[in-house]
Amino acid sequence: MGRITHTLSIDVESYSSVDLSAAGVHKYVDSDDFTILLFGYSVDYGPVKVVDIADGEKIPKEVLEMLRDPAVLLTAYNAAFERTTLSRYLALPMPASRWSCSMILAAQAGLPLGLDAVSKALGLPPDKAKADGRALITYFSKPCKPTITNGGRTRNMPWDDYEKWNRYKAYNKRDVEVENTIRQRLAKLLPDETEQRFWQLDQKINDAGVKLDLELVQNAIDMSESYTKALTAKAIKLSGITNVKSQQQIKAWLEETEGQTFESLNKKAMPDVLARIQTEDAKQLLDLRAELSKTSVAKFRKMQVCACRDEHARGLFQFYGASRTGRFAGRLLQLQNLPQNHLADIADVRSLVKAGSYEELSERHPNINSTLSELIRTAIIPEDGCRFIVADFSAIEARVIAWFAKEEDDLEEFRGAGKIYELTASRMFGVPKERIAKGNPEYSLRAKGKVATLACGYGGGEKALIAMGALQSGIPESELPSLVRQWRSAHENIVAWWRSLEDAAKKSIRTKSAAVDELGHIHFDYVDHNLHLYLPSGRRLVYVNAQIGANRFGNTSVLYAGQNQVTKKWEMLETYGGKLAENVVQGTARDCLRDSMMNLDAAGYDIRMHVHDEVIINEPKDSGRTLEDVIAIMRRTPTWAPGLPLNAAGFVSDFYMKD
Repeated sequence: MGRITHTLSIDVESYSSVDLSAAGVHKYVDSDDFTILLFGYSVDYGPVKVVDIADGEKIPKEVLEMLRDPAVLLTAYNAAFERTTLSRYLALPMPASRWSCSMILAAQAGLPLGLDAVSKALGLPPDKAKADGRALITYFSKPCKPTITNGGRTRNMPWDDYEKWNRYKAYNKRDVEVENTIRQRLAKLLPDETEQRFWQLDQKINDAGVKLDLELVQNAIDMSESYTKALTAKAIKLSGITNVKSQQQIKAWLEETEGQTFESLNKKAMPDVLARIQTEDAKQLLDLRAELSKTSVAKFRKMQVCACRDEHARGLFQFYGASRTGRFAGRLLQLQNLPQNHLADIADVRSLVKAGSYEELSERHPNINSTLSELIRTAIIPEDGCRFIVADFSAIEARVIAWFAKEEDDLEEFRGAGKIYELTASRMFGVPKERIAKGNPEYSLRAKGKVATLACGYGGGEKALIAMGALQSGIPESELPSLVRQWRSAHENIVAWWRSLEDAAKKSIRTKSAAVDELGHIHFDYVDHNLHLYLPSGRRLVYVNAQIGANRFGNTSVLYAGQNQVTKKWEMLETYGGKLAENVVQGTARDCLRDSMMNLDAAGYDIRMHVHDEVIINEPKDSGRTLEDVIAIMRRTPTWAPGLPLNAAGFVSDFYMKD
């Protein structure tokens, strides 16, 4: 923005028959019955006023003028909601360049995303009316069930209960006050112009959305239902069980059939159960149960829920969803967690489902649910006359950590062939890299090099190797401790960098001043009880209420206040050198993606999605621009990361998939 003359803080309460949490704000406002009920606002953090639109009041003329004035900064907590609802209600463009989101400001300050959680983390007075507010949202902002008592109405209006309505207005007023307090409290931590422009690009991508092939979606659901019905009938005929989803009934049948007891049938216990099974009937039933458990259509159904009238799903990305690193989180369709596809004939299979050819599909791929799950990505399609250009950073985290720790052998490999898994195996096992090639006995070492690269870079041990698929790769569990030692021995600079980061963080906290990591040159500072970590891009990671204390093992550690990813509670967490390295590397990888996305946008590319380190572009078929053009932009080294060897690879497709 240019010169700002005023700040207008806004919070709206609205109504729609569409479930906001299930379908997202764009589908929510796409409903014919969408409307705004209350408009709470504050000018320059002054007294809050509430416009009772539902009961006939109008937004004041001077406020409407402020909403149109590009010199007025518009703010809200989760500004995407206010921006989208106001644009729809007022039929007025609401470009993201006019807005600043206080929720994003909180996330960039190391705080959680939720308004209640942020208020608690900042020590603001508890809002006793919050639980009441949730009930009032349900009462006024959502459809109600018609009853004899309420006269059969399907929606509650102010005049149905003015006492509740007045409480709702007070709730609306309170939210603006809290947002103002949070914003003023965090004023010192406003993001730089680059981050603000990146948020604006995020809003542009969320507004555009992605097109869905709803015919494919419906056919997939129908086929899955037919297949599930047939499998269920087969399982019932085989066993006589009335409910094939009942673990208790299946256990009882197995114990009677097999003459032995089974403690559990959960995923962890199944390898042991299958090893003990003797009869063919029992093996067949467990195979049927496994196939029935595959939820191939859940994502397809979610696509139907999210699709707007123009068959687009929008609002799929949460900017700064991971507040520790600034990476994105998925929303609604959760594109970061879609099943992978491995079908060699995926285009043909997709065509069969699109045509509704169930019989032919079942002949080619009898396990229908497994097959359909591999088609979920392909329901996302480009606009008419366009194709997808999909480009993904190559081994971005391995490149970044080698760059920070100055692992010159790895960097040289990345500047050349880029076969980091082969090089890692070579360094770990003392085998010439050229021997680790298909057809040679030493090629089996590549799997060990790969899983070690993925698991060990941030101080991970045996559990990390298992989490990254070591056992599935055929590596015996007994070899895992030696793999960790061999990887660390081959990457002494990275191990030393962990210690350097931790030492610098502790020094900054102890001295309440600036400190520098001597190996990676990461700068720390201690400001207002918070530890600030500065990435090479200039972006700041904040560790709230940082202090030196004892960790769970009784050792001296860096502690900070954060959201426990398991319990979702705000509590004291611990960190250490390897974890700090992970934050730095993933944060830097995110900033590489940021710069690439902004460069692509500036070059006129229409970014519709981004998943982890991958960018998906909607490109007209006749544009003349190629995948190589996109990769050339992604390979540009940021000005703040001299010597970082970036690379990307990708493909062009008529639908989304994993290559």
